[in-house]
Amino acid sequence: MREPYLEVTFRHGLPLAGYYYLPRKTERKSCRTRRIEPGLIVDFDDGDEPIGIEITAPTKVTLSAFNEVLDQLGQPPISERDFAPLRAA
Repeated sequence: MREPYLEVTFRHGLPLAGYYYLPRKTERKSCRTRRIEPGLIVDFDDGDEPIGIEITAPTKVTLSAFNEVLDQLGQPPISERDFAPLRAA
């Protein structure tokens, strides 16, 4: 199982999108999605386990809203430092 991590895609120096990988076995793939908050979409595997969170509006998502989603999914919150790449530009 991998540790959770955040991946951010930038365009012209601004964050375009992000993806927060949740702990999972590497062979798990997304089978369905669910919009949770504006700008946040959760990916679920075929066993209905959350495997990641798409961040479609990185400049609009707050750390508080992101941590609320993690709490709903039974995941630990992330720190401001871990969330910082979305605020880099």
